[in-house]
Amino acid sequence: LHLEDEHGGFLLKGTNSALEMFHTEDVEEDSIGNESKSPKKPFFLLRRGQSTKFNVIFKPTLAQHLEGKIRVLLGDIYSDKTLIELVGEGHKDDFTLDGLEEDTEERNAESSLKKDVIDAVRVNHIQFGDCHVGKPCRRTFSITNHTRTKVMRFEWEADVPFQVSPKVGHLHPGCTKDITVTLKSDVPATFRRHLVKCKVTNINFELPRRKVQDWDDRMFIVTWKDATTKEPGARWPKKEQVVETVPEPAYTVVEESSQEAEVYLSGLVDYTQFKLNTVVVQLKDALPFQTRTATFRMHNTGKVALEYSWVEAADSEAVKKPYSTALMR
Repeated sequence: LHLEDEHGGFLLKGTNSALEMFHTEDVEEDSIGNESKSPKKPFFLLRRGQSTKFNVIFKPTLAQHLEGKIRVLLGDIYSDKTLIELVGEGHKDDFTLDGLEEDTEERNAESSLKKDVIDAVRVNHIQFGDCHVGKPCRRTFSITNHTRTKVMRFEWEADVPFQVSPKVGHLHPGCTKDITVTLKSDVPATFRRHLVKCKVTNINFELPRRKVQDWDDRMFIVTWKDATTKEPGARWPKKEQVVETVPEPAYTVVEESSQEAEVYLSGLVDYTQFKLNTVVVQLKDALPFQTRTATFRMHNTGKVALEYSWVEAADSEAVKKPYSTALMR
């Protein structure tokens, strides 16, 4: 394998399975007479039906678009049919969203329009997969402030049935916050690349920064106060718990500092459905300590995965306990 990389942004490494196929000395070939010659360079030997894996690592040193190629040398000749193109985009942003997924649908749409132009794949997608009606599905990613001096304020623009937490918050220099997106729908629904935007601005606090603590809209203060009504015969008033949201620290927005990030959400919300034709399972007679087995079928006829477990009936004399728990797609 020959890596062509002008700027040195790509690395090619073999996995453990590749090391097993790696040779630096003569190897006996499966040919007539078992004749072989010592190779000039180390090589990988794959016999019929064998395969191996390699890792391609992208580590840019500059914020730029980089391309590379991997050519395969078969014997002493480069294969014209096997050419792997490498594309990466180095970026240096003030903030990033990490832990998101590849947006394959957008990549396929762009590649159909620009077949001769290769772009780096955008990682700005969350796939919830199968979700049950009325039950929350959660996914988590993070937002990071990469600057050394700037304080940032973020605010998500999300609507029902999606909820973002924290929806509003501050990011001090070099800090990271986990963001949780929840999908909960009371009716069946399908979401394909539902757009959610995040507005990020640089801010200045009215107080010195060292006196301002981290903040987001999840923070609250719990206090105990005297109840307005006093129970008859009580010597002291009854206490009531009061939960108050921590107010956002006073700030001013830095002019022309507003940025916007986009995240696409996809998921399927539906009811679970299954079909079970068998009502009675008839087992053959068995002697003591002899095992008999019977088989029946259950089908998942719904659009989402079916979680199920088997439990002994309530009228059984045995102790109630689940036999098995599984997931059927």
